Amino acid sequence: MAIKPFPRQRDRAELRQAVRDLCAKFSLDYWDRHDKQGAFPTEFAQAFADAGFKGIIIPEEYGGGGGTMGDLLAVMEEVTSSGGGNNASSSIQIPLLCVPTLLAFGTEAQKREILPKIASGELFVTFGVTEPDAGTDTTKIRTTATRTGDGWVVNGTKVWNSGALVGQKVLLLVRTSTPGEGERKGDGLSLFLTDLQAPTIDIKPIAKIGRNAVQSAELFITDHPVTEDQLVGELGKGFYHLLHSLNGERLILSAVALGVGRWAVENAARYATERVVFDRQIGKNQAVQHPIARAYLNLLAASEVLTRAVDEYETNGAGAVGALANAAKYLATEAAFAACDDAMQVFGGYSFAREYHIGRHWIEARVQRIAPVNNQMVLNYIAERELGLPRSY
Repeated sequence: MAIKPFPRQRDRAELRQAVRDLCAKFSLDYWDRHDKQGAFPTEFAQAFADAGFKGIIIPEEYGGGGGTMGDLLAVMEEVTSSGGGNNASSSIQIPLLCVPTLLAFGTEAQKREILPKIASGELFVTFGVTEPDAGTDTTKIRTTATRTGDGWVVNGTKVWNSGALVGQKVLLLVRTSTPGEGERKGDGLSLFLTDLQAPTIDIKPIAKIGRNAVQSAELFITDHPVTEDQLVGELGKGFYHLLHSLNGERLILSAVALGVGRWAVENAARYATERVVFDRQIGKNQAVQHPIARAYLNLLAASEVLTRAVDEYETNGAGAVGALANAAKYLATEAAFAACDDAMQVFGGYSFAREYHIGRHWIEARVQRIAPVNNQMVLNYIAERELGLPRSY
C-alpha cells in the first residue's frame, strides 16, 4: 500500500519516481544498521550525487542540474518517504543549505570552487552557527574573528554542527565587530567558508538518542586562521546573508517532514490491514482508522501551504517567503510527528521493536519540532509579523 504524493505535488512524477527507484536500493535495515553504528551513509550519499540529485538546485554553469527549489523539495520528500528518514535527508541536505547564500553573495571564484564539488559529492559543507549560549538568539554568538595583518583569527565554540565528523568545510558565522549606536543587532556578524578538518578546530561528537548516522558535534575553535578570500559576502553583514539560506532551509525541512509523515501513514495503514485481533483486521475499528485518516489530512493541509510557499519563493525570492516558510515548517513538522505517534499506537507493542522501524521515525520526527528553529519561535514570528502582536522575546 502506497500513499501517493499530495495532489499539487504530482507534477514532478518522473523526478519523484527516479528518486524512489534509487532509494529502493537502500533497505530499512541499511538505515537501522547505520543509525545503530553511528556510521555515515557514504554509499547512499554518493549514489545520490552520482545520479545528479545532490546538485539539483545548483546552476548548470557550476556543475549542477539547474533545477528549482520545488524540484529539490520533491526530491527530499521522496527520500524520507522511502524510509531513510532524517539520516537519509541530512546526508543530502546539509551541504545544500549554504547554496542559496553562496549563489547570492559569494564571489565568482568561490562559486566555481565550491559548488561543483558539492554537486559531485566531493565536498561536504556544514553550518557553523549555533552556540551553547546562543541557540535561537543568533545575534548573541560569542565566536569572534579578530583582524590580523592579512586576515582574521577565529576563537570560540559551536554546537550541534551536524556532519562535522565527515565534513571538509564549514560556513562559520562569527562576530567581527560590535554594533554601534543606531545599528541593528545583527550588524557586525560575518560569514567565512573555511576548512573544518584543521588542527585549530577540535571536533567532539555529541551522543544523541536518534539520527545517529549523521552525527552532530561541538567545535572548539582556537586561533583558527581565515583569509580574505574565505569571506562570504560583505564584512559585518553575514547574519543577513545567512537569512537568504534560512527560509530555504525551512522549506527543505518541511518537505522532509512530509515524507516522514507519509511513511508513517503508509505503514500504519498497511499494518492495520494486515494485523488481525479478535478475528478481525484492526483497521476495521474506527479507533484505528480515524487517527490514520486525520494524520493524512493534516499532512495534506501542510503540503498545500508548502506548495504555496514554494511558488512564492520561486516567484519573488527567499526574502519574500518568511511567513509562509515558517508556516510550512510548523504545520509539516507537527503533522509528521503526530503521524508517527499515531503509527506507534497502531503498531502497539511492536512499535518498540527495531525491526518495524517505527520508533526510529518517531524520534527523528520529534527533533524536527525543535530544530533548526523551534516551533514556539515560529508562533512568536507569526504572532508578531502577521498578527501585529507585541514582540515577546
